[in-house]
Amino acid sequence: MLCAAEPGLVAGLLLLSYPLHPPRKPAQLRVQHLPGLRVPALFVHGTRDPFGSVEEMEAAVKMIPAKTRLLIVDGAGHDLGFKGKMVRDGVVGEIVTAFSEFLER
Repeated sequence: MLCAAEPGLVAGLLLLSYPLHPPRKPAQLRVQHLPGLRVPALFVHGTRDPFGSVEEMEAAVKMIPAKTRLLIVDGAGHDLGFKGKMVRDGVVGEIVTAFSEFLER
């Protein structure tokens, strides 16, 4: 929300598991500020995240007029973990690489 109000504040955003809505309450969307974002934003989202489905995230990301990307982590939950386990080997590196490349383009 702050970055929507002050676009010169940052060069880009890395949003890990953005809570699109409370679990099991998809009508309570948290997207009002997204159309105001004017900075590049990379969203990282697990396919098992109860705070929003991949389809809901795709729709939300389309609301942003700035450059965006949605990086999907297959099998990950809201914590980007995998059924009680920590983040899969290599995921952190994939995110760092994706964000670096995203900002360079």
